[in-house]
Order: sequence, then C-alpha cells, then structure tokens
Amino acid sequence: MAEFLLTTWHGAGTTPPLLSIVRALTRRGHQVRVLADSVLQAEVQAAGGEHISWTRAPQRACRGPQSDFVRDWDTDDPAEAFVRTRDRLSVGPAARFAADVRDEIERRRPAALLTEMLIFGPLVAAEAAGVPAIVLNPTINIIPADGVPPFGFGFLPAASAAERERDRQFLAIGMKGWDGALEALNDARRQHGLPPVDHVLDQGRSAARVLVLTSRAFDFQGPLPPTVKYCGPRLEDPSWVPDRWEAPAGDDPLVLVAMSSEFQGHRSLLQRTVDALGGLPVRAVVTTGPGLDPSSLLAPPNVQVVESAPHGQVLRHARLVVTHAGHGTVIKSLAAGVPLVCLPLGRDQLDIAARVVHSGTGRRLDPGSPAEEIRAAVGEVLGNPDYSAAAGRMSRAIAEEVAEDHAVAEIEAVVSRQDTRIPA
Repeated sequence: MAEFLLTTWHGAGTTPPLLSIVRALTRRGHQVRVLADSVLQAEVQAAGGEHISWTRAPQRACRGPQSDFVRDWDTDDPAEAFVRTRDRLSVGPAARFAADVRDEIERRRPAALLTEMLIFGPLVAAEAAGVPAIVLNPTINIIPADGVPPFGFGFLPAASAAERERDRQFLAIGMKGWDGALEALNDARRQHGLPPVDHVLDQGRSAARVLVLTSRAFDFQGPLPPTVKYCGPRLEDPSWVPDRWEAPAGDDPLVLVAMSSEFQGHRSLLQRTVDALGGLPVRAVVTTGPGLDPSSLLAPPNVQVVESAPHGQVLRHARLVVTHAGHGTVIKSLAAGVPLVCLPLGRDQLDIAARVVHSGTGRRLDPGSPAEEIRAAVGEVLGNPDYSAAAGRMSRAIAEEVAEDHAVAEIEAVVSRQDTRIPA
C-alpha cells in the first residue's frame, strides 16, 4: 500500500469531493496525509486522513467570513474577484505553499502528491522533488480544448464564426489574466531550482494526471491531453451535515434551496428566493450553510430554513433545486434526476449554469433577479416535464459513470511500478 500527500485549502464545495477520495484511499489500505487549513482538521480526520496544518501558506482558522483572506465575494467587479483569487490564493503565495509542501515531502516522502487544482505552489514542490503529482479538479474541466468555450465567462458552445472568434479572444484574455502573476510563480520555481515557465498555466504540464471529478455527460467536450481523465463526480455529503432530516408535512412539491456552504455575500439572494417560494404552492427547504445564520432570513410558513441538511436524503424527495450553481449541488441534483434553477454568483458557477442550460436540465437567472422572476422560473421548471426528463437522462448517465471509482484507479495507476514517470 502507498502513502500519499494531499494538499488543499478550505474551498467550501471543493473540500467534500477531495475528502471523499481520501476516504476511498484509506479504505483500500493506503495512508493519506492532508496538508490543509487548520479549520479542516476534523473533516480530514473523519475521512481517515492525517491532518497537517499549513505553516507559511495562508489558511483559514474558522468558517466565518472574518477569516476569509481571499474575499472574492466582496467586490462587484468579476475581474477584481479573479485577481484577488489569483494573487491571494492560487499564484501570489505559490512560494509559501511550495515551501510547506517541500518540507513535508522531505519529512516523509510520499508515493505521489495529490493537490487541489487552484493552488499552484504544491505542483512546484512536487516537480522539484521528483514526486509524481496528480491534480484533482473538483468541478468542470478548465483545460482549454477546441470547441469548448473558455473557462470563466459562462458562454454556451459557439454556434457561429463570430462566437468562435469570441471564444478565441476571451481565451487570450483569460491567459493574460493568469500571467499577471507569472513573476510570483517563477520566483517560487527559482527558489526550488526550477527554470521559469512562459505562462502560469504551463505549470499544470508537470502533473502526471489531471482528474476531472465531474460527469463527462454533463461537461462540454473537446480534445484533451492524454493525462486529463474524466473520473465521474463524488456524491457524498460533507461530514459536518446531520445524518437525519425530516421532510416538511404536506403533499406540495418539495423545493430544495441550496446556495454556497460558505459566505459569498448572498444573504439578499437567499431572502429573495425565500420570498419567491412563499408565493407558490410548494414546500421548501433552505440550507444556509455555516456561513449564514438561518435566523437572519424571514421565512413564510411553507419554507423551512436550516443551517444544513443531508442533501442526499432531501434530493430523494425534491422536485426542484434552486441554487447558486456550485458544482457539488448541481451534480448531486442531476445524479438524483432533479432539475434546477441556477443563480450563479461567480467563480465556476457561470460555466456550470451554462451546462445546465445546454443540457436542458434547468434555467439560468441573474443573481440580482427580483423575487417575481425567481418565482416565475420555479413555476416554469416545475410545470414543464421536459426539464425533469432531461434531468432523468443525466441521472442515468451519471449512475453509469460512478459505478466504479475511476479516480482511485487512476491514482493507483500513477504509483504503480510501470507508471511513476513525470511528463516532460
């Protein structure tokens, strides 16, 4: 059996799928050390991993917004939100992340490094130490591919020459945006004896695998390097949600409202959604997550507001999900055959909502939509069987994809004797 080192950060919806992999590896007899924020200690240990806190790298000590050092939600400018993520998490502190990871590699050399896709420093450390690295991508594929819209803008696939030119231009804009932090990445590489790269995203080429933890049937498809593998989504609920849940009484359709599990400045959106559902013949369950106090929302009698509930159980009863279009909520809903109304706030949510629209499994609205528009969209999706039929087709496709644990198989292949090389 092998020993792995997994590196991650408190990324809300990105955490449960990665810890699902930790759980699966430990069940197969492997050891997994997890270098992560101190706030994740209990979750890591519940998954069977050995938790180690970052020392130099930035991290969160609690779940509240007061410890959020990125604060990408605290601006109305999408470009500024991206820059904050790039400079405060992904690339700006790459040298500090790399130093922590290199120390841990030297303390106990792992068979492979597993790392969440959004932090670049661990890849630098693994490359310098000659340890195979596996990138875990807990959302849709972000690697550019012909025929696939560039990540980050929420575009549907191009249907004309003008839209293909749009994609080309926005891909260049995205690359230029990442390269605004090229000096920070190359500084980290120099500190570990590595030559500079021409573009920030070139660092990803050092990975032995990039495992895309979503449904191939859900994502937009294009040609990808052979190291990029679709492995299907991870569908487990987080360890911090309660084990049991009691459905509200009545026979009206059940609607689950599941926004971000961390604070994204979305209290107003949640309140407007609650107001919208208050005017419909439905039973609604609203989960605020640890980032928002349920008592801060004013709810009518047909709307149940709780901090958390086991979505796996709720979705067995639900007819519709209203969400910010986080990957975990969307893919679990579709795995259960439940259509969606999406109000994306930012991050990868614009692109995920685009895939919901393209697959016919739901509607996309602006997050600033008034309650009346949200109410109308909920009524439309509940009343049109085409949405539930499309969600049912997606559910069957996902069931086939998750019948085997392809992510664990790929990880074990990398550390097998015949497949431990690092790509040039």
